Amino acid sequence: MDKPEPARSCMLALRHMILAFDPQVKEDWQYHMPFYKYGKKRLCYIWQEKKTGRPYVGIVDGYLLNHPLLLAEKRSRMKILLVEPSEDLPEELIREILGMAVANLHLR
Repeated sequence: MDKPEPARSCMLALRHMILAFDPQVKEDWQYHMPFYKYGKKRLCYIWQEKKTGRPYVGIVDGYLLNHPLLLAEKRSRMKILLVEPSEDLPEELIREILGMAVANLHLR
């Protein structure tokens, strides 16, 4: 990963957290970024904002989820959870949102 610190370490920690969330979550590179699939369905991806460099977890079909910390911005399908790289990861929050996203996968 060619990102500067502290974003690099934050993104690596996000990667480990997502992969540890459930044994069915697998990593797959698409569109030059790490995507995470639950079974065969896309669950989320990790990327960073262009302007600020803040990492985020993008939730596939996030528009179907209702959580106050998920941002749609100008995206029609995805929502993102911004992460502050210089602070501790909000692990419980990330697990909660991943759980919501997995539950949503079972509905589609």
